[in-house]
Amino acid sequence: MSEDSLSWSEFEKVEMRVGTILEASVFEEARNPAYKLLIDFGPLGQKRSSAQITDLYQVADLVGKQVVAVVNFPPKQIATMMSECLVLGTLGDNKVVTLLQPEQGVPNGLRIG
Repeated sequence: MSEDSLSWSEFEKVEMRVGTILEASVFEEARNPAYKLLIDFGPLGQKRSSAQITDLYQVADLVGKQVVAVVNFPPKQIATMMSECLVLGTLGDNKVVTLLQPEQGVPNGLRIG
């Protein structure tokens, strides 16, 4: 096991959940191009996030899209907002992010395992 390896119990602490984007807007105050997102996680409620996904996504295309996010990090101040979850995606060339999302629609709040 390498020193960077997680134990199974450590992995189980990471709460990745599916949510649906309710609102998206350009995050003018962010240092890097980003959007402000409001995401519905069903029984877990709604959470805000800042996401650097401007290369592949337009604000109008994000509303209604399901995403996968880590929901149990502590809130983090990003410019003028508190980000309450970390939206997940792949990091391609030049840090272009492609969002992770379920292949089919699923209920908001389902845990990724």
